[in-house]
Amino acid sequence: MTTVRDEAGLIGIGTSPNFGIGQRALLVQTPDGNILWDCISLVEPAAVALIKGLGGLAAIAISHPHYYTTMLEWSRAFGGVPVHLHAADRAWVMRNGPEIVFWEGDSKTLAPGLTLIRCGGHFEGGTVLHHAAGAAGRGALLSGDILQVVADRAHLGFMRSYPNFIPLGAAAVRAIAARLQPWSFDAIYGAFWNGVIPRDAMTALTRSVQRHIDWLGRDAL
Repeated sequence: MTTVRDEAGLIGIGTSPNFGIGQRALLVQTPDGNILWDCISLVEPAAVALIKGLGGLAAIAISHPHYYTTMLEWSRAFGGVPVHLHAADRAWVMRNGPEIVFWEGDSKTLAPGLTLIRCGGHFEGGTVLHHAAGAAGRGALLSGDILQVVADRAHLGFMRSYPNFIPLGAAAVRAIAARLQPWSFDAIYGAFWNGVIPRDAMTALTRSVQRHIDWLGRDAL
């Protein structure tokens, strides 16, 4: 297990050496209970003990089906806490259970200052988590790879299929930007350890959307 405290109240949890695609989960600590954002595949006793030592979990929320894997095992390790999934991705749930809570619409409040936002993307129910108190009160998005923080940590990528390197179309990318426009945030925490834009993330989103659409419209080189 690897843990990194990204900022006060936000802790990255992952497996070392990498397992599967090597994503991390993020533990959001709040006065109203802790939220586990996305899941890693391995339910390690050390990770469970760490989270219990920090107050346990009030709920789990997951960005999209690629991280469903062991969500029920994670929930049951903490007494069967609810797992919040967007209903548009219901068909991708291979093992159901009473812990799973499907939500509908464009947003859902999990706790004061913590809001799930449906963006779509490479899954119809693709979701990000808005953390109003994140980034020292400037606001943060926990984005999974719905918004993929790229190597320069100044831009975002938008893919229809990551394994096949197929980009999202212009309409889908514009829809993501429109759904995030009302929300205030200065940082983005992606699915992977280096996937963080610590400052001016709204500008990075705007710049990245325009760059993506511009390249889609160019003639082949």
